[in-house]
Amino acid sequence: MTAELKKLRIDRSAKPAEHARPLDSRTRWAIAASIGLAVFVMAGFLVSRWNTPPEVRVMSVRAVGPSSAEGALVLNATGYIVPAHKIEVAAKVVGKVEWIGVEKGDRVSQGQVLVRLEDDEYRARVLEAQGQIDYLRARLAELLNGSRPQEIAKASADLNQAGANLENAKVSLQRTRALALDGILARQALDDAQSKYDEQAARFTSLEKSLELVRVGPRQEEIDGIRAQIEQAEGTLAYARTQLANTVIRAPVTGTILERNVEKAEFVTTGFVGDKGAKGYVVSLADLNDLQVELDISQNDFARLRPDLKATITTDTYRDRQYGGQIDEISPEANRQKATVQVKVQIQNPDAYLRPEMNASVRFSEPAQAGSGVSYRPLVRIPASALHDGSVFIVLNGKATRREVQAGTTSAEGVEIISGLIGGEAVIVEAPAGLKDGQQVKIK
Repeated sequence: MTAELKKLRIDRSAKPAEHARPLDSRTRWAIAASIGLAVFVMAGFLVSRWNTPPEVRVMSVRAVGPSSAEGALVLNATGYIVPAHKIEVAAKVVGKVEWIGVEKGDRVSQGQVLVRLEDDEYRARVLEAQGQIDYLRARLAELLNGSRPQEIAKASADLNQAGANLENAKVSLQRTRALALDGILARQALDDAQSKYDEQAARFTSLEKSLELVRVGPRQEEIDGIRAQIEQAEGTLAYARTQLANTVIRAPVTGTILERNVEKAEFVTTGFVGDKGAKGYVVSLADLNDLQVELDISQNDFARLRPDLKATITTDTYRDRQYGGQIDEISPEANRQKATVQVKVQIQNPDAYLRPEMNASVRFSEPAQAGSGVSYRPLVRIPASALHDGSVFIVLNGKATRREVQAGTTSAEGVEIISGLIGGEAVIVEAPAGLKDGQQVKIK
């Protein structure tokens, strides 16, 4: 390295070039003037920049709800708007969707037809059950009416003919017995004549009993049996008609369709539902005039809530709209994983601006006491970046003006200002470093 450094030494023995001459006075004046002009321009630029008002970004403060008019603040919480009762309308029978008459977002009335299923099979079952009833009723009428005169006449004629045949067999038997005793006919002929007589006698007795049954009519037990079969068939018919009626799916309540779960020709079932198979329900609906805010309250804050607290509800979408509320439901058990307790706040007089699953903020406060002297004061919030050492800068007549405020609770929505702002002020969101009270500013 020492050898390299020696090479860098300047050779002072070298003489200046013969053609190098000193600058004349005119050239020196030109260089000096150029340098002075540059210095003047730079100084002017720095001065103008120093005097230019800084640019700031502001936001207009808006009141989002009443504060001390409702009493002291107890707790701020955020959650989601949910319908108080959400219904998933399912089919009672299986079948393919033949027609669907609603879309997502449609408002429906109680009893309105939503979906129709194919019903050919169910209509056939109704016809089958109806035919069985008709047959049994005809059979019962036959038993109740008894035998017709023609049937009685026929049975009587059959009995008379059997009596004649029996008398003829009796005469033939007597003749054959006499001849057999005289040795003219063999014993076999007598036996044949006796057998024929016994046969005719048995037939005559049978037809005589049949005539008695025809005249008496059917037994009461047989009539009661047919009546029982008719009742059973009527039950089968009623069930078939109910199944047929269930192919038409109607809205159980008045509400709004939140989800349409089926399309035409899809299969609907009442049993196991697969991911890509049959559907278990056709639509889901809810009454949007009955809404709640579902909150998960930390167990550390839960003890601060009481059923008589006043609730004021706002949404991120429409911050200028407020709704009253009341604690409606407190879960009987806590969530171990989240260390929270679920609380539902009933929204009073909801309107069309509210939608299920919207973010919502709930302010719980003490109810206002009559004669307490509490004044009405609006509740405002500002971004946390706008607050510096208990004060904010607002823009008045083009100047930054410092204003002391009293800050309340801090949430995801910002810092609540208890006093110092009433709404409508232009607050500087992020004040530049060194900004002074009364300094001119330029709004971005």
